[in-house]
Amino acid sequence: MLKGRDVISITDFKRSELERLFEEADLMLEALRGGRGLRILEGYVMVTAFFEPSTRTKLSFQTAMLRLGGSYIDLPPEHASSRAKGENLADTIRMLDSYADVIVIRHRLEGAARFAAEVAEHPVINGGDGTRDHPTQAMIDLYTLRRALGRIQGLRVGVLGDLRYGRAARSFILALTLYPPEILYLTSPP
Repeated sequence: MLKGRDVISITDFKRSELERLFEEADLMLEALRGGRGLRILEGYVMVTAFFEPSTRTKLSFQTAMLRLGGSYIDLPPEHASSRAKGENLADTIRMLDSYADVIVIRHRLEGAARFAAEVAEHPVINGGDGTRDHPTQAMIDLYTLRRALGRIQGLRVGVLGDLRYGRAARSFILALTLYPPEILYLTSPP
């Protein structure tokens, strides 16, 4: 389904693809809750390349990789890497790509994840770039609605927060275009 595919923007996905992803997530959740280990990523290595601070997103990816039997490596802070000596993003991505089977990137610049996907041979997952995209957060938000309420479409949905620069809110609103709500409330501080 997503094997070998980049995850850059929620707008790159069709509703049918998200539905299939949610079905797979249900099966994995059931297996994990049943005490059965999932070793489906055994032998695979993920690199988390976070050029911005993150707690939840980074730990979520790392934990998921471990629970699925894989392992991860983490890009060291800038002061402890070749980036401190002026290494550019393309060279950093090429180096990370040589060590891992998938790259999860978070970057302050819009388009950094798409650029990384163009440079890397392995799949790239956008863990948030610029003020534009956070596709995995949008997927998680949709999945949470589906699990909690049994559906996504036709709901009354409110989005509160930084709607101008908040990449998670923006991605979620775009994701809702695949599941039109009955009413969408948008509230942002002045």
